Amino acid sequence: MKKYLLAILFISLFGQVQSQNTINQNLKAELDSIYKSDQFFREYLDSETTDARKSEILKETGYADDGSFRSRVWSMINVQDSINIIKVEKIISRYGYPGKSLVGEPTNESAWYVIQHSKKISNYLPLIEEAATKGEIPFTRFAMMQDRYLTQQGKEQIYGTQAQGKLIANKQTGKKEFFTYISPIQNPEKVNERRKKAGFTTTVEENAKRMRIEYKVYTLDDIAKIF
Repeated sequence: MKKYLLAILFISLFGQVQSQNTINQNLKAELDSIYKSDQFFREYLDSETTDARKSEILKETGYADDGSFRSRVWSMINVQDSINIIKVEKIISRYGYPGKSLVGEPTNESAWYVIQHSKKISNYLPLIEEAATKGEIPFTRFAMMQDRYLTQQGKEQIYGTQAQGKLIANKQTGKKEFFTYISPIQNPEKVNERRKKAGFTTTVEENAKRMRIEYKVYTLDDIAKIF
């Protein structure tokens, strides 16, 4: 019995070591660095980021908290995004999508973030779907990218993950106000069922609240009339 238990233990430990050895550590480190650069400035803009963390980000970048950073942060994000997509495309051309079996978790989502923030979603959406189907990335990531692609095409999204905003004139005051909304959804009465099936742990209403948006159902025609 002892020999049997030792054999099982050896096989288990060997399997763990073998699994760790299959991780491309150099690629993982590169993608972790890319992810950090993708999220760094976006973290400052995130409504859930604390003031203390925002101060840390400003300190790391060398900017003062005088409004100058916020006024130029999106141009900085755009420059970094253009650099990152070039890096990720080179990685994909060599390895295919760098998923869980190649770089582990959560590094397997790094390339996804870069593509999601690029103008090349249409190029890589089938690849992301394949990776999600194979379990290389969470299916929710494919769902979010599919929603973004559909909204960019002026179509209804499926899972209610995407929000939009535009400046509009207040009909009473005439002043410009920023109007934010959850982009129109296909069969919105079924959206929470689809979200649950896809692996989301929140409802569309809860997700909207997280983004500080009051959830209302809009059709494409409704939005066209507003703007």
